[in-house]
Amino acid sequence: MFLNCYVRTMHAVFLDTETSGLNAMTHCIFELAYKIVDVRTGEVKSEYQSLIAQPREVWEQSDKESLRITGFSWEEVSSGKKKEVVAAEVKADFQRHNIVKKKAVFICQNPTFDRAFFSQVVSPEMQEQLQWPYHWLDLASMYWALSVREAQQGKGPTPWEGGISKDNIAKRYGLEHEPKPHRAMNGVVHLMKCYETVVGFF
Repeated sequence: MFLNCYVRTMHAVFLDTETSGLNAMTHCIFELAYKIVDVRTGEVKSEYQSLIAQPREVWEQSDKESLRITGFSWEEVSSGKKKEVVAAEVKADFQRHNIVKKKAVFICQNPTFDRAFFSQVVSPEMQEQLQWPYHWLDLASMYWALSVREAQQGKGPTPWEGGISKDNIAKRYGLEHEPKPHRAMNGVVHLMKCYETVVGFF
C-alpha cells in the first residue's frame, strides 16, 4: 500500500555508442543512440540516434577490428552530424524529459566505455553543470548479482560459468543475439530486451 501511495517517476537512459576503437584517449565516437524510458512502466519517452562526423585523420587511425564489428564506411562517418549539433540536440532532449540527478540514471552494457566516449560529445564538466545523472549502471553487474543468488539456491550456473557479455546474458534467457554489424540503436534495443528479462519493469 505504501509503495502505491508514493511512486516517483524515475527515468533510465539506455545508451550505446559505436566508436573508432577501444581507447577513448586515442579513438573517437562515430555513433550515439539512446532511449529514455520510464523504469516503472517500460514506456519509451524519447529516443535519439545520430552518426557523428569525424575528420579523415580520425577515420584513418581507426582500429580495423572495430570497423569490422561495426561495418562503418568512411562515407557514413563523413556524412554524420557535427559533434556540436549532436550535443545541442541531446541537451535539449534531456531538458525536456528532466534527465537530472536523483530523477534519472544511465544504463549501459559497458558504462566505463560508453561514458568515456559520450563525454567526447558533452564534456564531464558540462554534464555536471547541467546536473545530469552521475550513476551509470551496467547490465552485467545486475545479471551477476542475480545469477550468484540463483546459483546459491541451486537454480542455475554461476555467472562466471556462462559469461557476462550481453550476448551470453541473452543466450541464458533464450533471447536472440544483438544483430550484426553492431550499430548503436541495435545495441540499445537489445540492451533493453535483456534488462526487461533480467530485471523487469514494475
